[in-house]
Amino acid sequence: MWEGRSARSEHPTLAIVSSPTARALPLIDISRFRGPAADRSAFLADLRRAAHEVGFFYVVGHGVPEELTSGIFAVAREFFALPLEDRLAVENLRSPQFRGYTRTGHEYTGGVPDWREQLDIGPERAVLEVGTGEPLWRRLIGPNQWPGGLPALRTTTLAWQAEALRVSREVLRALAAALGQDEGYFDTWFDEEASTHVKIVRYPGRPADDVDQGVGAHKDYGYLALLQQDDVGGLQVQAADGGWIDATPVPGSFVVNIGEMLEIATQGYLTATRHRVVSPPAGVERFSVPFFLGPRLDAVVEPLELPADLAAGARGVSQEADNPLHAAFGDNAVVGWLRSHPEVARRWWADVVAERG
Repeated sequence: MWEGRSARSEHPTLAIVSSPTARALPLIDISRFRGPAADRSAFLADLRRAAHEVGFFYVVGHGVPEELTSGIFAVAREFFALPLEDRLAVENLRSPQFRGYTRTGHEYTGGVPDWREQLDIGPERAVLEVGTGEPLWRRLIGPNQWPGGLPALRTTTLAWQAEALRVSREVLRALAAALGQDEGYFDTWFDEEASTHVKIVRYPGRPADDVDQGVGAHKDYGYLALLQQDDVGGLQVQAADGGWIDATPVPGSFVVNIGEMLEIATQGYLTATRHRVVSPPAGVERFSVPFFLGPRLDAVVEPLELPADLAAGARGVSQEADNPLHAAFGDNAVVGWLRSHPEVARRWWADVVAERG
């Protein structure tokens, strides 16, 4: 369906500046994973170092057609240019599964509203009947909301999602090999019931000079996240010393980061890294499309057996009072949605909200 040349894998050395010192996110050419065996060992070492030391890296050499990466931004602009009443026709308040359009300032990170509007899209499935005592995550399964009159949005988004899934799965298989495991080690939980998730996001310019939270600092709770960003910039990654590294846009790349499920699986050898988005200046808008690679909602992460030299570098699973990690992925997903979308939670999950206080 999508024709044309693939994203290039040739990139100059990056020079990404983040006060007070110059720092850069690593750049990984995933085509080396499919290349000559002689280069494979060096590639796996590069990937392992990037995932262990930073937890964030650019991915090039992925083979996603440029027509598709530009196409997703084209339909994003079309959607956000629709009259507000048309966007509100698919507002997430209509969805117990948190799908659909979220107005600016109606998603929260760290208890503070994020300055962005977005469309949330998950796997297209039928609603399940959930009986007393059954897992709460079953209530997250259901259909998406698509705006009428914009069929290209659905077609392009699903095509982009399929490519994002392919690239994310390849990165995950490469990570398994880099950790001394069989490439298919993580495949068990990624069948047709996997819980993938796409956000199509628009960041309007900040409302005031001293209000710059596009998205507050947080970690992602899945296995991996893959991000396509435009050329405006704003994504920042927290370094070990507490400073922030700018994820300066690199044409033809995705930004990939480690999620909390991989932190649990590797006992902290891979660590989910805190990150945030700083709003663009007034009068400037930014578009991005993140893809979250989650397993089946019934997945329970078990620690893998690392080679001795890697196990010695495991830092243990993060223990944060305001962000406890659950080995059961569905529990993490429920907590994340309830926390970030309180209005939807009050409307459709009032029983759970009341029970949890």
